[in-house]
Amino acid sequence: MRAETSAYSTRFPLSASTSPLGARSGSAYLAGLRDGRAIRLDAVNVADVTEDARLARSAQSIAALYDLQRRPDLQSSMLFASPSSGMPVGLAFLQPTNTSDLVRRRAAFETWADFSGGMLGRAPDFMSALISGLAAASDYFGVKERQFGENLARYHEHCREHDLCLTHALSRPVTDRAQAIHLVREEGQGIVVSGSRALATLAPFADEILIFPGPSPKQLVKDRDEDYALAFCVPVATPGLTFLCRQSLDFGQSAADHPLSVNFDEQDAVALFDHVRVPWERVFLYRDVERANDLWTQTQAFYHGVHQFLVKNTAKAEFMFGVTSLAAEAMGTDRHQHVQAMLGEIVDAIETLRAFIRAAEVDAVRGPGGTVVPNPEVAETARSYFPAVYPRLVEILQIIGASGHLVHVPAAIAESDVADVVEMHYRTGAVGGHERVRLFKLAWDAACSGFAGRQLLYERYFDGDPFRKRSARYTGYAGKDEAQQRVRAFMARSMRER
Repeated sequence: MRAETSAYSTRFPLSASTSPLGARSGSAYLAGLRDGRAIRLDAVNVADVTEDARLARSAQSIAALYDLQRRPDLQSSMLFASPSSGMPVGLAFLQPTNTSDLVRRRAAFETWADFSGGMLGRAPDFMSALISGLAAASDYFGVKERQFGENLARYHEHCREHDLCLTHALSRPVTDRAQAIHLVREEGQGIVVSGSRALATLAPFADEILIFPGPSPKQLVKDRDEDYALAFCVPVATPGLTFLCRQSLDFGQSAADHPLSVNFDEQDAVALFDHVRVPWERVFLYRDVERANDLWTQTQAFYHGVHQFLVKNTAKAEFMFGVTSLAAEAMGTDRHQHVQAMLGEIVDAIETLRAFIRAAEVDAVRGPGGTVVPNPEVAETARSYFPAVYPRLVEILQIIGASGHLVHVPAAIAESDVADVVEMHYRTGAVGGHERVRLFKLAWDAACSGFAGRQLLYERYFDGDPFRKRSARYTGYAGKDEAQQRVRAFMARSMRER
């Protein structure tokens, strides 16, 4: 039997009694990021993500979320009493047992999503909901060895009590099989792993990273792939773990000129594991091909993550509607029927997303561990919907904004000795010149900038290949046989009546 504990030292020992407990403040969150993590950005190591000019403002935005949940007027809708400590903890860690719990958790999701206009795709509540769903299915992980299921349940409690920010990575960044994360060797205190994974969104700003077998068109093969059938977690600052970040979208610009880029670039990174030691208490699956292959279908945990990002998607659609309608009104084009029709498309997207969320909650199904799970069929359809509709929302903003996206001036000019000239020549009958400039800078950042391009790609692919997902909706649809049988019965009846 493997040891229940380890001499391995981490920033957050797996003990619910270790202080601090409960919902963190923004300052406590930022302090936790100053841990010597190995972050490579623009070919150099980042000494402190909270001070680096390319990362600091996004770190501050996430810190603001932690402060938001502790605001006196929001605590009752953002926090709940921990079942183990009684301390107030984030509602994203709730394991819902009924529809009311889902609705309550959704309200907390909404508060954080609205803060960024849905532009923080991987706000901490996404992974909080996902780990809560996985922990509800802890029995699944303990089938071969009970310890692994117990590890997961304890880890969920650990994350909840310390309000941790998590990242994860599900995909291999290369096709060379040897570079996938794999077992190097087993040691007395745990295991040693090497390999790489993509795409660890939010990695520079996370406390820990979870590695689980990702959904793949090629399943692992028994008696061949056991060394790849692993699930575990480690702190981001673990020795041997390095993150290679893409180029930052915050180039030190003025927040007035790039209000989204400088505040909400959550970063994306490849995680490199070079002989990383993982203690046994942080291992959830070990050389278990069967459970690795069936993990996401059997636990239904991902639908808790879907619940969070459906709320984020709705907030994003609402934000795009707000920006686009304000742009149309500023230019006086909102009275034209073809412009109204395009704005109506965005309204339809918003209300469709709201309907998905409500249907998934009301028609929730029983899940593992006494929980309920947002309705999987509704969730799957919603997963396919937003990647298809979001590019259209961006296109509508580009079309309605037209040349307005190109004629705004930098804040340095708008606030210079020609400020009066800017006010005179940029004003319209609906808005003043400076307000119009600010509005179209925001519109540019949402629809035309590098940040906008990353958002578009993110929505298309962060939840997987959209074509493969839609194909799976057909091949795995439970209603297929019934629908076909109705048609056969109709044809048979029609022949008899003739």
